[in-house]
Amino acid sequence: MRLTQFTDYGLRVLMHLALVEGDRVTIAEIAHRYDISRAHLMKVVPELVRQGWVTSERGRSGGLALAQPPTDIAVGAVVRSLEGEPELVACQQPGGHCVISPACGLPGILADAVTAFYEVLDGHTLADIVGARVPLRQLLRIQAL
Repeated sequence: MRLTQFTDYGLRVLMHLALVEGDRVTIAEIAHRYDISRAHLMKVVPELVRQGWVTSERGRSGGLALAQPPTDIAVGAVVRSLEGEPELVACQQPGGHCVISPACGLPGILADAVTAFYEVLDGHTLADIVGARVPLRQLLRIQAL
């Protein structure tokens, strides 16, 4: 299974916000730190806000911050929300058709694999991802708090 760029960027935003521990940062700063497109982040951030993981304030003192502690943000929930239901083979897609569908065991096996994938992600939080804070802060040139 491969995560979309949308999910990758969503996780990066959450990681960055966890690393700055409550300080507000701008989309432009996150884009600069990760060397990724600000325009792409402008599409990702509203979804993170809508899901309740991020708060956003406009204005001079505005910016983004985590809406919840990193220990309360499950990686599995984030990925499920941003990815949607995976359709790994054509017969799983809406309107998908395969001549061997009535006798094929592949969709069931793939469903089990996706379940196992999410079970692993469900066992981890945003805090687990950024647990080695010092090296991540150094790589992203974030000043220690």
